[in-house]
Amino acid sequence: MEDTIYTYLRHHAEELGTRIMESFPPLQSMTDEIPGRMATLLRKALPAQAIAIAGLAKYLKTARSARIVAECGTGKTFMSLGLAHVLRAKTIVVMCPSHIAKKWAREAIKTIPHVRTFLIEDMRNGGDPKQPHGVCEVRLRGGRVLYEGMKTSLPSLRQLGRRGWNRRCPQPSVFIIPKDKGKLSYFWRHAFIVAKSGPELGGTVNPDTGTAIENADGEKLTRLDFNELKLHEQIERTQRGTKLYSALWQADRNKIQRMAPVLYIGRYMKGWFDLAIADELHQLAGDTAQGNALGVLARAGRRLVALTGTLMGGYADDLFNVFYRMEPAAIDGFVYGGEGRRDFQQQYGVLETIEKVRDEDNACSRASKKTVQVVKKPGASPVMFGKFLMPTTVFLGLGDIAKNLPSYTESVLSCEMEEPLATAYTDLEKALKSAMTEHRGNKSLMSVLLNTLLLYPDHPYGFEDIWARAFDPAKKEYYKFLVARPRNLDQHEVYAKEAALIADIREELRLGRRCQVYATYTGEKDVNGRLERILSAAGFRVAVLRASVPTHKREEWYERQLESGVEVVICHPKLVETGLDLLAFPTLHFYQTGYSLHTLRQASRRSWRIGQRHPVRVKFLTYKGTMQEICLRLMGRKMLVALMMEGKFSGEGLQSLDADEDLMSAMARELVEKAGVGESADMVWQQLDEERSRQMEHDPSELVREGANATGEDHFDLGRDADSEIHLVHSGSNRKLKDVPWPAAGPTERPQQPLQLSLFG
Repeated sequence: MEDTIYTYLRHHAEELGTRIMESFPPLQSMTDEIPGRMATLLRKALPAQAIAIAGLAKYLKTARSARIVAECGTGKTFMSLGLAHVLRAKTIVVMCPSHIAKKWAREAIKTIPHVRTFLIEDMRNGGDPKQPHGVCEVRLRGGRVLYEGMKTSLPSLRQLGRRGWNRRCPQPSVFIIPKDKGKLSYFWRHAFIVAKSGPELGGTVNPDTGTAIENADGEKLTRLDFNELKLHEQIERTQRGTKLYSALWQADRNKIQRMAPVLYIGRYMKGWFDLAIADELHQLAGDTAQGNALGVLARAGRRLVALTGTLMGGYADDLFNVFYRMEPAAIDGFVYGGEGRRDFQQQYGVLETIEKVRDEDNACSRASKKTVQVVKKPGASPVMFGKFLMPTTVFLGLGDIAKNLPSYTESVLSCEMEEPLATAYTDLEKALKSAMTEHRGNKSLMSVLLNTLLLYPDHPYGFEDIWARAFDPAKKEYYKFLVARPRNLDQHEVYAKEAALIADIREELRLGRRCQVYATYTGEKDVNGRLERILSAAGFRVAVLRASVPTHKREEWYERQLESGVEVVICHPKLVETGLDLLAFPTLHFYQTGYSLHTLRQASRRSWRIGQRHPVRVKFLTYKGTMQEICLRLMGRKMLVALMMEGKFSGEGLQSLDADEDLMSAMARELVEKAGVGESADMVWQQLDEERSRQMEHDPSELVREGANATGEDHFDLGRDADSEIHLVHSGSNRKLKDVPWPAAGPTERPQQPLQLSLFG
């Protein structure tokens, strides 16, 4: 008899699978015919890619939008361009991060026959004549994307119209908008008149009405009331009683005269494009100008396809804006904005209600006071997957694309704090927690507590007294109070976590494996700079990638570092979150993780993709019993929820549930009630690793044999020639093994697995 949900599913897996396939037949199965136009692509699609393209083409015959959620390296770019070719789209608009705009152009030229590609740079008057402006054609010359060919503008395209453009350019056309350039608009200034006579002398007057400008309370505004916010008035017409929006701001002619390309397309070019493609969908889920651009693409294109490798960050309302902008009819019943997000989280997510009751003595009585707080927790209802994702989304993993991928493992390296750091951290933690107890509900103090406890173990010097603000209800004003005085330790000392990092990097380099190190604190307390000094002193050749390197030049930056013999690269994970393929770095160390699950998942997959020939190891470093371990455990739990929304259920999590709980209650119990009590971060990440191994069982020593070109992705795989005579020599007296680019301790320690020599040639 089955006593848990997990054993029930395992015991009846075959019957359940048959019933599901009968109830929900796939739109495109393995036996269905592939569209004939697939054969005319310049590159051949892999079987899983061909099925995905064919299924999307069928779905978009009747629907307007769809999504591709696929792991990094599966060929999302290739699949979307192949879809455009199958749909016979003549005009395609792509919005993507700026550093991969030329990569998109290169992929389009290599994928679609006779295609012409254009970069939409800006929409402005003047500008640097040495820089490209407007809509510029680019072509592939010697493997590089160069500005060459037609130059036009968005107003010219609007004037030509779809038919006029097709006569002028009968070939397929791909227009690429870098999303950070696409949102740039004009500077604005306040627009009001100062009365020079009459009853409003010296006051502000609305130019549309000629009357004084008033606030909601009927008080007249002065010039001092116009601050950095845009103001407007709702004017009621006298004749018909209708209302008019009167803006009290306008474009500033004395500054850059330009308009946001995305705004222009949404306003004047509705339906101009046959297909719109939004890359990195997870970055368009916020209430930002870039997020609003997703809705603009939905209007500008007759069909919309969105791409991402990390669909959600662990919370149900992460997807609210995405659904609202892509399928507004499907999300009917929820209003747009904060209220709608809260209702969506309540219906499809996990909310925790915290009630605090305490007795208080009043002047002449005793009463209890209750406060209620509702907070969201990681979790999402399976109903959301079935209602919003299953009909509209293609899910692909690297295991679907290439069966012989090398192994991918994630592990946690937990270190014990040593003196005097352990005592200093304990004292700081006590002081911060004491302040939190004394000032409950102080959000600014909570931020100070979290960031200080996360940073201090990795940078235990350069701290001043920590102060915070609190509100005094009696005086009705804020006051500052001292929170803690952190001890400043010796900055030249190498602490336990740093020593563990050095030891692990040394072992990885001995096996011929370059290392990428991620750290998130790069401001005043620059952990990246400290790691650079420590690792360089340990004898490694180290480089640090800074945000000052432009996004479109980071791939070239990595090439230069590899040519100069760099062994370890340090950077913030957000700098390599998208677009870069770090095949030359099969070992990734997360010295710090941050809070963003999207960034963590994207950065951790920079090396594990088609074209990688060696096992990929991702390692998380943390101090035991600290806020770092708590943060890492939370990220692991959010990861479980995100994977569940992609159809990757965790057996260990289901196995621990009671049989009388439904899945929603079980998730709430696991993620809310237990809250990780007695559970370490390495246990959570070991669970994730075991689940991944169950889904992709193969021989780790097997190498990938599928070519990178088949995926539609350009891989950053430097030095593919295995016969190259170029080797990196580590300083020291140890003898270098024949097949290892760095020396080992001795011949007996020669590794048995295939080495990474061909990556470094």
